[in-house]
Amino acid sequence: MLYVLFVVVDAFRASGSSRALTLLIFGVLVSLLIVGLGVMGFSIARIAAGLSQLGVFAKLMLPPDWGSSGKLALYLHALGETLAIAFLGTLIAATLAFPFGFLAARNAVPVWLLRFVTRRTFDTLRGVDTLIWALIWINVVGLGPFAGVLAIVSSDFGAFGKLFSEAIETADRKPVEGVLSTGGSRLHAVRFGILPQILPVILSQVLYYFESNTRSATIIGIVGAGGIGLHLSEAIRTLEWQQVSFLVLMVLVTVAVIDTLSQRLRFAIIGERRAV
Repeated sequence: MLYVLFVVVDAFRASGSSRALTLLIFGVLVSLLIVGLGVMGFSIARIAAGLSQLGVFAKLMLPPDWGSSGKLALYLHALGETLAIAFLGTLIAATLAFPFGFLAARNAVPVWLLRFVTRRTFDTLRGVDTLIWALIWINVVGLGPFAGVLAIVSSDFGAFGKLFSEAIETADRKPVEGVLSTGGSRLHAVRFGILPQILPVILSQVLYYFESNTRSATIIGIVGAGGIGLHLSEAIRTLEWQQVSFLVLMVLVTVAVIDTLSQRLRFAIIGERRAV
């Protein structure tokens, strides 16, 4: 909102035509916002009523309770399964997408048609949400964590391919030219000129997606793709709100731990120091 306000203020300081164009765009955006709120049934009264109902659910969820020791062991096993789904899905997707990222990069592959086909394949795969992929793979390979791994691989392959190709395209050309000038081949140029530049960025992106996929693995578990999401869905269905809060708390703590560890690894890979 502050950015939009600054744009409007600057519009009054600009020339006549530029000012009119900026105000026109701003007016169109505001109109779309108002129309969109009306179409979606936006209502302050409904929000207020929902907040009060949310407070009722919050009271029912306190204190968190795991039930019996047997259930706790079951929940911990399911949480480990969720982490395994996220880890395997992220690792396989990154491994498969790495060579294809070069096929989509302008400075690696000069053939326009090959780059176009590869990029459109990435767009198609990442354009389908992980939850939709989970539903598809459940019907193909059946219920369980294997479908969850395949869902994350399918979605992240497209995302990683796009990110990796962009990282390759932003690599400095001078190291590549240096390798070629000494008699090295194109493969040597990629190995010694491009890879040292892009590997820290790629590893950082993979670590971030592992953290994000931990949450995604929880969601796809609700539809039967394994992990703790299945138990979360069952607890909600049976109105066991204290167990729901305990499961949510388990996921939040796990994501926080992964975020802390991945942040340390990213700093170690990129070579930056945290501010004291």
